Amino acid sequence: MLIAYKYRIYPNKQQKQKIQSTLERCRLLYNRLLEERILAYKQEGMTHTYFDQASTLNERKQHIPALKEVDSKVLQDVARRIDGAFHAFFRRINRGEKPEFPRFKPQQQHGSFTYKQGFSIVGNGVRLSKIGDVQIELHRQLQEQIKTCTVTVKNGEYYACFSCIVDPQVSRYPRIRLASIL
Repeated sequence: MLIAYKYRIYPNKQQKQKIQSTLERCRLLYNRLLEERILAYKQEGMTHTYFDQASTLNERKQHIPALKEVDSKVLQDVARRIDGAFHAFFRRINRGEKPEFPRFKPQQQHGSFTYKQGFSIVGNGVRLSKIGDVQIELHRQLQEQIKTCTVTVKNGEYYACFSCIVDPQVSRYPRIRLASIL
């Protein structure tokens, strides 16, 4: 079972600039990958997959040096997000729902990025790859195994959200059955 824990982080001025730069690079990459999928469909009648686009990330880093400032797992997650947006689009079409084609992200709309690796909790901080040790307010204990860390900026405040795998029997949030309530 996955449980998410959200904590407030307090980056210094330089770390804030790195976080904002990472968000902007992720937004630009997302828009570029979306544009490539649209062009591939219009020109060839087929679409790219996650693996097609993720395999080009090293080459992109050679041509766009600013991408070297972003952790490679974060860039892979951007490719995974665009792939998920297309899967959701086609799923809605198959169900007969309103499909809503994936949209380009305007400036300031891409408000988070996710680490699958390259992060760790060290003392009273969280170590983020390519950003550094950021002070964190750990107001409750994390449980079990941490899988991902998502850094979010909302209303000028910074947060780290950790998703953890927790054994359902050990979890402090037991599942409630509707039959027992009714």
